Amino acid sequence: MPTRAVVARARKVRLLVMDVDGVLTDGRMILSERGDELKAFNTHDGLAIALAKRAGIRTAMVTGESSPIAKARGAKLGVDSVVLGARRKGEVVEALRAEHNVPAEAVAFIGDDLIDIPAMQIVGLAVAVADAPAAVKAAAHHVTRAQGGHGAVRELVELVLTSQRSWRSVVAAYVREHGGR
Repeated sequence: MPTRAVVARARKVRLLVMDVDGVLTDGRMILSERGDELKAFNTHDGLAIALAKRAGIRTAMVTGESSPIAKARGAKLGVDSVVLGARRKGEVVEALRAEHNVPAEAVAFIGDDLIDIPAMQIVGLAVAVADAPAAVKAAAHHVTRAQGGHGAVRELVELVLTSQRSWRSVVAAYVREHGGR
């Protein structure tokens, strides 16, 4: 259950920035015998990104890796910005804020490891996944119940849209668009 302070922070979110490995995936990097890298993404997180976009929230994926898999996943989901090779995530978040013209308090960042802390320190809503190390959880305003790669982004999007009182209407519109009533 989020605190009142977290709900207040979530109400202001207009840009959602997500780490990839350990947040949108479970952090494992699977290599084939040919050296090809494979990653597993949770479809619930993918749908959550679509719902966030429907609600008018900009989205960005940021990863320290230079993985074409992350770029392909971001393109498939219609993510507004995908930044690969981001070793200084605080600086990347600042650039994304400028690109999307949003103040720091309107940015949510979800991360899972030490490299994410600088970004978490400069946003309005800093979120850590359940299986993040203690230092990352300590830097967060909120910690998800879900582990990375297991619906943590979905949980965050629901928190943000519920706090903004748009979750029900956004979900209803999505269901109608896909053949529901």
